[in-house]
Amino acid sequence: MYKKGRLSNGLRIVTRQMSGVRSLSLGIWINIGGRYESGSDKGISHYLEHLLFKGTKKYSCRAIKESIEGVGGALNGFTSEELTCYLVKIPGRYLSKALDILADMVISPSLKQEDIDKERTVILEELKMYRDLPQSYVYELLDDLLWPRQPLGSPVIGTVESVRGINRDSLSRFRKAHYTPANIVVSCAGAIDHDLLKNRVSQIFGRRPAGKSNVFSAAKEEQRGQQLKVFDKVTEQTHMALGFHSLKRDHPLRHAQSLLNVILGGNMSSRLFNEVREKRGLAYEIGTGLKKYHDAGAFLVHAGIDNCKVSSCLEVIFRELEKTKSRLVSADEFKRAKEFYLGQLMLALEDTMEHMLWMGESMACLNKVYVLEDVIKEVNSVDIGDLREVARQVFRREKINLALIGPLEKEEKRIYSTLNLG
Repeated sequence: MYKKGRLSNGLRIVTRQMSGVRSLSLGIWINIGGRYESGSDKGISHYLEHLLFKGTKKYSCRAIKESIEGVGGALNGFTSEELTCYLVKIPGRYLSKALDILADMVISPSLKQEDIDKERTVILEELKMYRDLPQSYVYELLDDLLWPRQPLGSPVIGTVESVRGINRDSLSRFRKAHYTPANIVVSCAGAIDHDLLKNRVSQIFGRRPAGKSNVFSAAKEEQRGQQLKVFDKVTEQTHMALGFHSLKRDHPLRHAQSLLNVILGGNMSSRLFNEVREKRGLAYEIGTGLKKYHDAGAFLVHAGIDNCKVSSCLEVIFRELEKTKSRLVSADEFKRAKEFYLGQLMLALEDTMEHMLWMGESMACLNKVYVLEDVIKEVNSVDIGDLREVARQVFRREKINLALIGPLEKEEKRIYSTLNLG
């Protein structure tokens, strides 16, 4: 199903030919991101990602966009805590063009001073935008509670001070040190010929020195008690992000954790959606999510709550979390969670972009790709007791991390009281 290759300098290639499609999705991944950065250069991975779209020695900024969009394609990129990715979705016959453009962006960006200066302003405005969006900023507050004074606890975009301090020399040094074959994965899904792609990748990257594999500092979990951070702001609703330290990316109980996520807040038939929104009308938006890293993780509950009902909403949430620790979920609920989890994965993998992202992230982070049939077997081997075990490991009262943004001056005492229930 998946074809893999490796150049002598360490660059990895993974492809999936998908029948019945005429498009392909291509990504160049680099094992670099926010958690690899120190305080002074925080945000440099994200800054560099922006700049690679501004032009190369071969292509101008306009030529990059027009070459892809002019044949019906789409071009994008993203930076996360552990990865940076440059990606294209395009009709299959334009593979060589797409690879040539992405590779030139990675290998030969122009990094013009005028672009660096303009993009600095753009990124500072982006940073302000997130600060003005409480539903986004509340996660920044939560990350700081979960991983204080660590790269994982500070925003990938950086801070005003760090972004202002990044210059052309630091950007150039950073790219040369980290954008090396030992840290690169090329993934492609769709109407693709593996040998053709591998040969072309070898022509472009094959003679480049391997470089050193990028490393980051291990995450530390040193929490000694419940933590609450309240940001008082005049808003129409209170924005909440609740977090617990949880399982790392490849933990043996990872599928059990994902099923628990579905049951608690992964869809409209989840427990929290029913209890908080449908039955009581305490929130418009309510759900759960997972953060999974190489050596750490977080289980999240997020909600937009009526300003006058924050403590009542929290009581319901904590009660539902406690239930998963003390009682086994029903057989019917367990079955529906499995079907939803696997069904969503199957639907996603029918899309070339989603399949490319699935392969690329797995290869970059774990140096392997999971076959869907193996995932199905692993999920079907999870039993109901595994979910309770995850809940008992994760939902510990002394490990609560809660961030809130809203007009909470009058509610703060009640919130503290709610945190200490039980």
